[in-house]
Amino acid sequence: MAASPCPSASISGSLLCSASSSSSFRHALVSLVSGDFCGGPRQRVLNSKSSSCAGRRRREGSVRRAALNTSTAIDPQPSFANPEPDVASLKLKLLGAVSGLNRGLAASVEDLRLADSAAKELAAAGRPVFLSEDLDKLQGKWRLIYSSAFSSRSLGGSRPGPPTGRLIPITLGQVFQRIDILSKDFDNIVELQFGTPWPFPQIEATATLAHKFELIGTANIKITFEKTTVKPSGNLSQFPPLELPRLPDALRPPSNTGSGEFEVIYLDSDLRITRGDRGELRVFVIT
Repeated sequence: MAASPCPSASISGSLLCSASSSSSFRHALVSLVSGDFCGGPRQRVLNSKSSSCAGRRRREGSVRRAALNTSTAIDPQPSFANPEPDVASLKLKLLGAVSGLNRGLAASVEDLRLADSAAKELAAAGRPVFLSEDLDKLQGKWRLIYSSAFSSRSLGGSRPGPPTGRLIPITLGQVFQRIDILSKDFDNIVELQFGTPWPFPQIEATATLAHKFELIGTANIKITFEKTTVKPSGNLSQFPPLELPRLPDALRPPSNTGSGEFEVIYLDSDLRITRGDRGELRVFVIT
């Protein structure tokens, strides 16, 4: 007859089984609470998607914040102030207005208006002229590219002046101004062609009207005539220059004092604009 199991052994085994089951349950509970227990394949996929979505949201938020910070730092506030005129473009506008006018000899009334308007725009956009500070910019030889006085075939600007080409047929060539700021010399140099009857050759000459200059105020220049020198050129270049001395003041007519005054309304290193005492506009470029 088989011996019956020992009651104490049965009880001990039951206790061991019960303890083992309890330990497994606690382990599972701890794993669930701590996140190690995923509840099977489906639950692991859901947990993975949830973690991925949360990470993506955090990254997108960081990117948006960085973009906002970058936009704030880079994008300037809009400015509603009027932009300053471009002096370089206004110079080109003036040069375009006077080009093709043969220094003003071929200018129409509309050409005169456009040139005058362009000169006023440039003078307003440029810095004020202070000849005492900018005297060195006057130095050199300047070529006349436009004069409003030439359109009337008179040297009087907006008022009557001496006629040109009526008593003697004269063709006006290039006109220059040579300024020496140290000696105060101010010479007007004019290339001339004198008409002669056929078959005699045309006579060419260069006339130099010598002046001395002084500054008047901040932007005005007064010139005083001294003498005129005529130097034949072309076929007659071998002849010596002819000097025409200035007449004594007692013999000069009251209206011809031998002096004149003009205002420099714009001046830089290569362009100069002046207004004469008769209102004539003149534009010079440095040579």
